[in-house]
Amino acid sequence: MQYDYRMVDVFSPEPLLGNPVAVIHDATGLSTEQMQAITRWMNLSETTFLLPAEDPQADYRLRIFTLDRELPFAGHPTLGSCRAWMEAGGRPSTPGRVVQECGAGLVTIRHDDDGLAFAAPPLIRTGPPGEEKMDEVCEFLAITRDQVVDAEWIDNGPGWLGVRLASAEAVLDVEAATRHPSRIEVGLVGPWEGRGETDFEVRALFSDQHGAILEDPVTGSLNAAIAQWLTATGQATAPFTASQGRKVGREGLIDVTTDGGELWIGGNTRVIVTGRLSV
Repeated sequence: MQYDYRMVDVFSPEPLLGNPVAVIHDATGLSTEQMQAITRWMNLSETTFLLPAEDPQADYRLRIFTLDRELPFAGHPTLGSCRAWMEAGGRPSTPGRVVQECGAGLVTIRHDDDGLAFAAPPLIRTGPPGEEKMDEVCEFLAITRDQVVDAEWIDNGPGWLGVRLASAEAVLDVEAATRHPSRIEVGLVGPWEGRGETDFEVRALFSDQHGAILEDPVTGSLNAAIAQWLTATGQATAPFTASQGRKVGREGLIDVTTDGGELWIGGNTRVIVTGRLSV
């Protein structure tokens, strides 16, 4: 069987400096095991699979895989998959609005002259982490408790725990452990003071299936969760812009805006590769 696919660079105004996602079109003939195998072979942080919608309100259904598991939702794969779907001829039932069906439910994606943006999905876990968890996180990040300005569970699917530090510089200075004995997903955020270009610096650190620590270049789900957390607690006011990826040689820019009482997470998307996959 052959499947068309596209690789999309997400969240950078410059090509090859964002976060890539591989998008497999018309994936109905693939089993879950095949999807996971393709994802491992692609060796990107996520690979997605476009399928016909099951919900009549949706324009398409999306399955999102990391190297070791399926996710109910992820941000840069959502925008990248929408871009691939549209470039392959997809047309939304409502002009200007694409509705994606995924494990987290229905996600609305806005498209206009400014690009693509998704409505931040509801958080499935909130609240402060316990003392034992904070001790674990601080040891993992090699920081002291007094360096943490605030911390909150901000899980919208991947499992993020948000940690706010005093400044963007403090975020960039963190040298986390290279391995961790259990699964961990930490999102760091700190404000830029007087920088002008961006308001916050974000980093996403997580363990893989072998316990090695990876840093995601630019993370839509984390930025959506951070935006919900910071605006709800009065630590930020939308619109604002976050940057991510400096520590791994990328230049991600994430725009957070409000519309209709919702937070929208947007950025540039660009198809880099178009090809055919034989399975």
